Amino acid sequence: MGGADAGGASGSTVLSFPNPRSEPQVAFDRLELMRILDLYGRMVAAGEWRDYAMNFGKDAASFSAFRRTAERPTARIEKRPALRGKQGMWTLYGEAGQVLKRGHELAGVLFPLERRLLKLVED
Repeated sequence: MGGADAGGASGSTVLSFPNPRSEPQVAFDRLELMRILDLYGRMVAAGEWRDYAMNFGKDAASFSAFRRTAERPTARIEKRPALRGKQGMWTLYGEAGQVLKRGHELAGVLFPLERRLLKLVED
């Protein structure tokens, strides 16, 4: 498809998505995203979270969960592959930006949120 005309317009170029010329970016794979969104759905059902945002950059991907849209994120989960060999590529940040948990496995980093969810459900 690379150099084909688009809609008969002369000189137009059709690029595949994503643009192969763009900078590479870090993203969540399907299983990671399913795990994060599953937790998000359960936190929404518990009344803790109401909105989320995702950011994909060249160094890191992050998922931020909000109690209200206009506030700081209540929690932010960050994937930074460059730290894979050091303290782990996963980090959980709290509302004030403090590091709550770091690790090599997503499940371990999500554990403090899962534990909080269990306490909310028990109450």
